Amino acid sequence: MSLSLFDLFKIGIGPSSSHTVGPMVAARRFLSGLDAAGRFDALAAVTVEIYGSLALTGRGHATDTAIILGLAGETPDGVEPDAITGIVEGVRLSKRLAALGRRLIAFDPETDLVWRMGDTLPHHTNGLHFTARDGAGAVLAAESFYSIGGGFVVSGAETEARAGDAPVHGDRGPLPHPFTTGADLIALTEATGLSIADIVRQNEHALWGPAETTRRLEAIKAAMLGAVDRGLATDGALPGRLTRRRAADLARRLAERAGANTLPALDGFERLSAYAIAVNEENAAGGRIVTAPTNGAAGIVPAVLAWLLRHSGTGSEAAADTLLFTAAAIGMLYKLNASISGAEVGCQGEVGVASSMAAGGLAAALGGTPAQVENAAEIAMEHHLGMTCDPVAGLVQIPCIERNAMGAVKAVNAALLALAGDGRHVVSLDTVIRTMKETGHDMQSKYKETSLGGLAVNVPVC
Repeated sequence: MSLSLFDLFKIGIGPSSSHTVGPMVAARRFLSGLDAAGRFDALAAVTVEIYGSLALTGRGHATDTAIILGLAGETPDGVEPDAITGIVEGVRLSKRLAALGRRLIAFDPETDLVWRMGDTLPHHTNGLHFTARDGAGAVLAAESFYSIGGGFVVSGAETEARAGDAPVHGDRGPLPHPFTTGADLIALTEATGLSIADIVRQNEHALWGPAETTRRLEAIKAAMLGAVDRGLATDGALPGRLTRRRAADLARRLAERAGANTLPALDGFERLSAYAIAVNEENAAGGRIVTAPTNGAAGIVPAVLAWLLRHSGTGSEAAADTLLFTAAAIGMLYKLNASISGAEVGCQGEVGVASSMAAGGLAAALGGTPAQVENAAEIAMEHHLGMTCDPVAGLVQIPCIERNAMGAVKAVNAALLALAGDGRHVVSLDTVIRTMKETGHDMQSKYKETSLGGLAVNVPVC
């Protein structure tokens, strides 16, 4: 089984990879399957039942919007953010939907989206069940899907075929340098003399070819830095009226202080925080971002990337590529051996994983050895263990946006700490990944993206 950098870094829209991107993919996939089976022309109606965490916090995470878009044939990387409101409002008002963009069917979001509060499907808390019917009401197809974090989606049949609720990953064939653990990765660097980034680069070349790998990577970098810059330039309230954007104001204050007698280190960390907040404000507003590895944690890797390129004094396109290839390797380890789903293991699986990825990537970009890279990734996660996912009002805003700033700062600090050492460390990356998974499984469900505990119930929302 193989994972790609482009599985971890996917261009999409906010506010959530598991609650927005995943359901959109699942909805489109369900109707595409109906089409492939030759039954699409009989389609007259679709009902979607929404379970678990998707039901409890789905309205705040735009799950309903995402399902409508997916049924209409839109994709996370293709839909224009500015067009979303018009598409969804058109369906709500007309109570009709152009399935896959070409067959008009009856669809009323008030009745055809069924929120199963408190109920879950067998294999994951983020569950969806689709039922398609013909004009006489007969069932044409029915299928369950699970949004398992980071925009990854699996069907119920796929999950059952692979031993219950085990994660499912695309099998694209053999890679030149396969690895599933941190120990594997370090052993590969020792056996081949390659860096972690070069190992991932060669694997991606085997999957996509050098030219396509470069094209895709450039698109990812452009989308990440574009989200930073849009966020820094945009003011106003975020959806839900819970909070207002702050990144643009932070950027103005930093610009006004330019050239003043301030501590360069503090100035750099303030810019790092502003970059992370900018991206997650774009995410909260439903804008174009990159899952890295999730939407809720999408600001951390781009913020560290921007910091590397604009403020580190050692940034280059080659260093940026090294950061992303290395970060992807670390993200793959978490995806393969634990989880990147806040609904499954809490925010340690989102902000914690993103910080770990960014820390390792930055250590590599700054010239660290594979052992120092592993140490940086481990340090960053070690200090996110136990972090809950408790979004106020079910929105990806409080505490999510500020957590990205804190995760980015921790990532840089972890990289610097690791680079100050010789790579020897007591706790391995594999150990901290295993610990994160165990901690997440021990965590009460009310702290895992349900908005039933923590800040979500202790902060009054009027």
